[in-house]
Amino acid sequence: MPIITLTTDLGNSDHYVSAIKANILRQLESVNIIDISHNIPTFNILHAAFVLKNVYKEFPPGSIHIIGVNTESSEITPHIAVYADGHYFIGSDNGLFSLLLDIKADKIVQITTSSDSDYENFAIKDVFVKAACHIARGGTLELIGSTVDDFINKSSKLVALHDRNSIRGSIIHIDHYGNAITNIHKRLFNDIAKGRKFSIHLGNKEHYSLNSIKKKYNEVPLGDALAMFISTGNLTISLNMGAASTLMGLEINDTVRIEFYD
Repeated sequence: MPIITLTTDLGNSDHYVSAIKANILRQLESVNIIDISHNIPTFNILHAAFVLKNVYKEFPPGSIHIIGVNTESSEITPHIAVYADGHYFIGSDNGLFSLLLDIKADKIVQITTSSDSDYENFAIKDVFVKAACHIARGGTLELIGSTVDDFINKSSKLVALHDRNSIRGSIIHIDHYGNAITNIHKRLFNDIAKGRKFSIHLGNKEHYSLNSIKKKYNEVPLGDALAMFISTGNLTISLNMGAASTLMGLEINDTVRIEFYD
């Protein structure tokens, strides 16, 4: 049974998500439709990429992932379908795919099939669903579009800068609990640290400085701040039983600087 996942900024208070699912069910007799999230902040491709990036590999190979964030097409941002890492992805070429995928895609096509509607403002339902159902029935990408070489690259937003004695990154995601997730990965931290002492500074908030990495929240007293690497490998700033984003005033794009010393 094919799997189609949905990641959108449509929310759950309107009819939009149900309309998407209804159109999938009209085209496929048997399908698993999985909601990854419909609470992506509107038009926020960085948030969408982060969420899907950290879950798509949990699905079986061949799964089809519809990404409904900032979906209006133009000559600069066409609709595309991508096959990479054993999975299919469908969305707008607005920079999201370069944030989502760390590897080169096996195949990319610009979707050229006609919409299932005379309207052009609901591409998720009228374009993406049609493409997803075609793939789910065993159809090839070449039948729904023309091959292109690459997609728009905005991956630099997820790259932390570094030199021998420091790493400069930023907060790229605030989760449901108020944890501030950075683009500083454990691999980079270990490569630069080499066992040295360090201090973590949060933006211009110099009164927030941390000098250790914890493995569990309860390693610090209730309400205290801590830094830890979560399952994705990203360095995260948290509070034990509190929301770091609210109580520490942390926001997306805030700078996080780590300085190492002997």
